[in-house]
Amino acid sequence: MDQHTTRQPYQYVRTPLAEPDWRRLPGWRHVTTAQWRDAQWQRAHCVKNARQLQAVTGGLLTDRLYEELAADQEQFATMSMLLPPQMLNTMAPYAPTDPHGFTEAFLADPVRRYMLPVRADRHPRWPSHPKAERDSLHEAEMWMVEGLTHRYPTKVLAELVSTCPQYCGHCTRMDLVGNSTPQVTKARLVLRPADRQEQMLDYLKRTPTVRDVVVSGGDLANVPWPQLESFLLRLLELGSVRDIRLASKAVVGLPQHWLQPKVVEGLGRVAAVAARRSVNLAVHTHANHVQSVTPLVAEAARAMLDAGIRDVRNQGVLMRGVNATAEDLLDLCFALQDEANILPYYFYLCDMIPSAEHWRTSVHEAQVLQEAIMGYLPGYATPRIVCDVPHVGKRWVHQAVAYDRERGISYWTKNYRTGLEVRTGDDTDPNALLDRRHPYYDPVDTLPEPGRRWWAEQSGAPCS
Repeated sequence: MDQHTTRQPYQYVRTPLAEPDWRRLPGWRHVTTAQWRDAQWQRAHCVKNARQLQAVTGGLLTDRLYEELAADQEQFATMSMLLPPQMLNTMAPYAPTDPHGFTEAFLADPVRRYMLPVRADRHPRWPSHPKAERDSLHEAEMWMVEGLTHRYPTKVLAELVSTCPQYCGHCTRMDLVGNSTPQVTKARLVLRPADRQEQMLDYLKRTPTVRDVVVSGGDLANVPWPQLESFLLRLLELGSVRDIRLASKAVVGLPQHWLQPKVVEGLGRVAAVAARRSVNLAVHTHANHVQSVTPLVAEAARAMLDAGIRDVRNQGVLMRGVNATAEDLLDLCFALQDEANILPYYFYLCDMIPSAEHWRTSVHEAQVLQEAIMGYLPGYATPRIVCDVPHVGKRWVHQAVAYDRERGISYWTKNYRTGLEVRTGDDTDPNALLDRRHPYYDPVDTLPEPGRRWWAEQSGAPCS
């Protein structure tokens, strides 16, 4: 048999993108294409509660789903509900029209599983890992000024806003982003946006070793464009800054925002300045499943590239029930790379925030998945699966220096000081920093029985 006809573990078939027909849902039966493409219409018709969800879906969802949704919001949810029509429309795109069939398809839907969690999704014995923390990456501890995290030697994260056009259930910044929930009273940004940005720029002027700035939030789509453009142009005045990355899940969740003429024209002005100053300007977005990648997403990415953005890249999150198979990851990556002009870049292990254990995968599972996706995509478009280790930063999953598989504890080292260590004076012995091993923890339910029993003894929880 010829090599090109040999059956492979993954069979590539080019698949054109499709925008699900929103008119299949009763509440949107009369929505026009012009309305659907309008960013303000999308924002005005976001689904924020069960009543609005019912208005959109009519009688297609059973009472059982609404009961599970209410129970989750009361007992587990770390993020409030906020779904733009664009994102809701990618859930159960071809479901049956009878209520029980639609409900089952909706419950099983991978996008629904992380955007609209219900109580039945959560792990019954281990909804949270014993080591889970609200700010699991300790980003706020590394703020040099409010919202500016300096974790890596040459890179900073600038959080301009604490809101998004959509709220993901697994949000790593759940401690700060969005509205409070019954479980989580959110931290708040205190400074006025203009003052916060002024302090960020002042710190960067005083710290010329920073060459790379990730401008994020929240989501940049919620920063008024004139304000964002002004900040970016001032950032480009700093000769030390050579890379700027704009972070927006809204490229996937609300592409209509990035297709607005005023935004596209503004991106063009910023990109032109970046090009003149030889600064690499890129956009990072967040798609976790192939269903989220639609023609409108591709259109938004193309508009950015045509405006002069160097790259549009995807940083997904590896999650059980969503994309934690080689087929799911490759389907998504080929849709991004081949159809949407979005470069597959990273898949992060879901962070150790509260109520996230049903999403998280073990380091070993991630290592197996990394190996399984190698060789199909071009090398430059083969994403790395990374673990964002507390007090360390991003590490490729094969970089663990030790790994206790029974107890699910991996150990990681780093080759630099974080801003926290510099600020607290815990940087007097560089060699000690290089030798220090930082732990990361697998989900307890993925461990063998002795490991589950050990964690139960540590935490006083049932071991099953």
